[in-house]
Amino acid sequence: MDNKKSSKGKTALLDLVFISMFTALIAVCSQISIPLGPVPFTLQTMAVCITAAMLGWKRGTISVLVYLLIGLVGVPVFAGFSGGFSSVVTPAFGYIIGFILTAVVVGLSTKFFGNKMVPLIISMVIGIFLCYVVGTIWFMVVYNVTGQYIDLGLALSWCVIPFIIPDIAKIAVAAILVNRLSKIVKI
Repeated sequence: MDNKKSSKGKTALLDLVFISMFTALIAVCSQISIPLGPVPFTLQTMAVCITAAMLGWKRGTISVLVYLLIGLVGVPVFAGFSGGFSSVVTPAFGYIIGFILTAVVVGLSTKFFGNKMVPLIISMVIGIFLCYVVGTIWFMVVYNVTGQYIDLGLALSWCVIPFIIPDIAKIAVAAILVNRLSKIVKI
């Protein structure tokens, strides 16, 4: 009986360590930022895709939620070393919420298909697309609530179109890294 308790405790500790490490990866990648207007270019989406693919949907989503929560309590982990509850009313915050969907989609894909390259890339594309949807809706709502009307076309031209090619590159890098790392590191 003690071996079962010890094994469960060890597994829980390893889960905590991996979740923490990948939360830190997302936080670090969010600081690699290039301002492009109201939504900065960062490596967050790549880190979220790697996190979900390596940890799976449960631990990957928990890692993203921990990142979100520590940012909301004031730790400056969001892009540009920002954080705090006031981040919720920024136009770009919806993309951070969208990371949750990205993590679920990519993580579930790895549950069913492993880290095979084609399903991994497809799930990352779908996950980032869902992030675009949630983020763009949030962006438009925040702008419209503040009295600065913005239509879908303008929101897409600011928040999606400039990011498509960089996100394709990030998906390619993330998929290659996950494919290679999963053969070496068993998480």
